[in-house]
Amino acid sequence: MMVFLLSYLVTLVCILVSVAFVTLFERKVLGYIQLRKGPNKVGYMGLLQPFSDGLKLFFKAQTVPYKSNYLIYYLSPVFMMVLSFLMWGLYPFLINVFNFNYGFLFFMCCTGLGVYGVLMSGWSSNSNYALLGGLRSVAQTISYEVSMALIMICLIIFTFSFSLLDFMTYQSGVWFIFFSFPLFFCWLSSCLAETNRAPFDFAEGESELVSGFNVEYSSGGFAFIFLSEYMNIIFMSMLTVIMFLGCDVWSIMFYMKLSIIIFWFIWVRGTLPRFRYDKLMYLTWKLFLPLALNYLILYSMLLSLMLLGD
Repeated sequence: MMVFLLSYLVTLVCILVSVAFVTLFERKVLGYIQLRKGPNKVGYMGLLQPFSDGLKLFFKAQTVPYKSNYLIYYLSPVFMMVLSFLMWGLYPFLINVFNFNYGFLFFMCCTGLGVYGVLMSGWSSNSNYALLGGLRSVAQTISYEVSMALIMICLIIFTFSFSLLDFMTYQSGVWFIFFSFPLFFCWLSSCLAETNRAPFDFAEGESELVSGFNVEYSSGGFAFIFLSEYMNIIFMSMLTVIMFLGCDVWSIMFYMKLSIIIFWFIWVRGTLPRFRYDKLMYLTWKLFLPLALNYLILYSMLLSLMLLGD
């Protein structure tokens, strides 16, 4: 039990450090997209900038809105952070630290619960802007979870397993992206919508909602929401690599592919304008959902024919 806890703690520390450098990476990439340098003063090439920002956030005074629901307001960022930590228990350890045979089901449960964190933080602030941002995010996340689940089922048909480790075994010869290319793009777009990233960042629409559901948060509460969001981005990138691009966690190529997907998240933010909200909803219900259902029917038929042939 102690070995399990220790290995999980080491994983979480590594994730938190990676979140720090992903924020620096994002600011650098966005800087160069906008023809400027980005952070380059704190430490060599700005490498200490995320630690400086983190310390500043945690040592700032915590402001609490006078009419907020204090307990929920205080606990919802912690709830979001704990959910993000729990999801990282799914990391495909080969040494059998946490062997989730139902890993994908656990992932869907965690993403479903993530809605409540955003909704509670938006509602408990007792601010109109925060509530609007929370409601937008809930509608968006619930809608895209449907198409995400169907895309996952399409690939689970190939492995006959809900375990992430089995994707490594079944992709040793050929990656799943080669025979589910349109699904790959649907999955990437759904990942953007699930993590509230541009061009689907309606929960944090700065131009019309000031800052969205986290507008009343400062200091540690804001830092927890921020960390949770970036941990989810890294996790979704890892899941993308595991599901479509081969899953050899011993290989350096796995982490290079992970970095490329994270770069893609940032690149999209720097290049695409925000979607219109009704188009966002049409995209999942009228494009992604029918496509995923058609693929599901196709793969089920092929599987049935193969089994009949055997």
